[in-house]
Amino acid sequence: MSDEKRLISALRGKAHPIPPMWLMRQAGRYLPEYRELRSSAKSFLDFCYTPAMAAEVTLQPIRRFHFDAAILFSDILVVPDAMGQTVSFESGEGPRLDPIETPEGVAKLGAFDADKLSPVFETIDRVKSQLPSDVAFIGFCGAPWTVASYMIAGKGTPDQAPARLFAFRHHDAFQQLIDRLVEASVDYLIRQIDAGVEVVQIFDSWAGVLPANEFESWCAKPIQRMVAKLKEQRPQTPVIAFVRGADAQLPGLTRRLNADGYGLDTALDPRWAVAETAPNVCLQGNLDPLSLIAGGAALDREIDLVLEAFRGRPHIFNLGHGILPPTPIENVERLIARVRRG
Repeated sequence: MSDEKRLISALRGKAHPIPPMWLMRQAGRYLPEYRELRSSAKSFLDFCYTPAMAAEVTLQPIRRFHFDAAILFSDILVVPDAMGQTVSFESGEGPRLDPIETPEGVAKLGAFDADKLSPVFETIDRVKSQLPSDVAFIGFCGAPWTVASYMIAGKGTPDQAPARLFAFRHHDAFQQLIDRLVEASVDYLIRQIDAGVEVVQIFDSWAGVLPANEFESWCAKPIQRMVAKLKEQRPQTPVIAFVRGADAQLPGLTRRLNADGYGLDTALDPRWAVAETAPNVCLQGNLDPLSLIAGGAALDREIDLVLEAFRGRPHIFNLGHGILPPTPIENVERLIARVRRG
C-alpha cells in the first residue's frame, strides 16, 4: 500500500524517528553506472526519451543506496519541447532553446502535445514494476516561472534578466506564457500520476531572483493555481513545492499553496523554518551539497544539524539542491548510514 511508504506518510503529516530520504539529482553524473549508460546515447534528450535508458538510470540509485524514493529521470524542458519550441543540450554548456524575443513568439507556440512525451510515461510504467515495495515514486515538472525563463532567454542565465525584462516590456504576453505553462504542466503531472508516480514535485529553481511583486505574479500565484488544479483532479497525490531562494516567503507559502511538502534550499536556516511553520507541515531538505563532497567530520556535523533541527516533526531528508557530479560515492554511503543509524 502506498500509504505505508515512509515518504508518503511524512507528506501526510507523520513524524518519523528516522526521516525518509532521497536526494535531488540522485540519478546522475556522480554514479559511474550513469556515466557509462549516458555515453551510449546520442544526446541528452534522446537519453530522456529512451524509456529503457531513462528507467534504468531512475533505478540505479535505488539499487545502490535503497533511498526511500525514486525520482523520474527526465528534464523540466520537455514541456517546451512538447509545445513546439526547439530544445537541445550542448555538452558542457547546458540547454539551448530558440529564444522567444517578442510577443509574437509566444503566440506562435503550439499547443502542449502530451503524446510527444509518451516515452516519459512509458519510462514510468517500466520503473513502477521494478521498484521495491517500500520505495515511493516521484514525478516532477518545472514551475512556470523557471521554465519560462529558459524559454525567453534560450538558455540558463545567472539572474534571469531576459525573462524579467520581457515581463516588464510585454506583460500581457508573458502572462499568457505563464498561463499556458500552468495548464501544460498540470496536464503533464496528471499524466505522470496516471502512469504510476505517487508523488509530484514542482521545481521553481529560479524563484529567488524575483522581487516581491514579481514573485507574487510569476511564482506564487502560478504554483498556487497548479496545486489547486492537481488537488481538484488527483486529490490523493501528495505535492512537494521546491521554491528555491524564496526563503523569507516560506511561512506565507506554507499557508497558501496547499502543498503537502516544501523543499528548503541550502541557504535557509532549518531552525528558522521550523519555528516559522506549523508543526504538521512536512519540510524537505536541506543539507549543503558541498558538504557531501567534503565528507568526513564536516559532513557528519552538517547531517546532525539538519537532523536535530527537524526532529519530532514531519521531515524528508534531502539536499538543499541537486547532488553535484564530483560527489564521492563513499560520502553518499556515509550520509545514508548516519541518517539511518537511529
